[in-house]
Amino acid sequence: MVTPRAHDRDAGGDPGLLAAKAAARDAAWAALADAGAGRFPGIRHRIPNFVGAEAAAERLATTDAWARATVVKANPDSPQWPVRTRALADGKVVVMAVPRLASLPPFVVLDPDDLDVAPRRASSITGSGRYGRPAGVDELDPIDLVVQGCVAVDRDGHRVGKGGGFADLEFAIAAKAGLLDPEVLVATTVHDAQVRDESLPVDRHDVVLDLVVTPTTTVVVDRDGHRRPGLDSALLTASKRAAIPLLADLGLGPDPDPDPHPDDD
Repeated sequence: MVTPRAHDRDAGGDPGLLAAKAAARDAAWAALADAGAGRFPGIRHRIPNFVGAEAAAERLATTDAWARATVVKANPDSPQWPVRTRALADGKVVVMAVPRLASLPPFVVLDPDDLDVAPRRASSITGSGRYGRPAGVDELDPIDLVVQGCVAVDRDGHRVGKGGGFADLEFAIAAKAGLLDPEVLVATTVHDAQVRDESLPVDRHDVVLDLVVTPTTTVVVDRDGHRRPGLDSALLTASKRAAIPLLADLGLGPDPDPDPHPDDD
């Protein structure tokens, strides 16, 4: 099994905070391994797939937030595959981002009314590319529920992802485009071992979760003081600006090359 590269290699922000997040990530991956709850394709440097992902998805589907939602934005990672499958089976439109926002259009829409294959087949990473409809930000309908993948969470709704910052970036882009109501709920499905007793480190751009759902329990986070952060361009490293075409559309792409002959007429 090939271990992927660390996703926080091009992260921007305070070095101390980034180190604290990396430590929290390592602790959660270790706890999941100690619980014997990891599944293919592996744990480290991923949003880890876990034993009980299907049960967590079914538990999420019993919540009022799920019942109210008609459009669900979900991350493309393996542990949320059951969530995407259940959403399509329940007649909900699923919006997925292209991994690492690496191409245009940056999103894929799965509409159950347009699919002629089973929800599980359509909602896989491969299936979404084959059966989904590529969409730009201006082609998306308003989103009712956001499901984010996590490496670690705490009971106050703070989360740590793989470290690349793409979940928060996608959220900020969708909010900037008017696709997210300020009161939109954000949920995750994780294994119980990923729910940490200690408070996790957070930055100003980090999205706070409203629902933390495991195979055995649902944590409803107190929304008092929750913020819905905007796009923090100061945290966009040069490598990210160069690698994400959508940022150029937003006026946040790489700086143009300097004029090699500034004195020429």
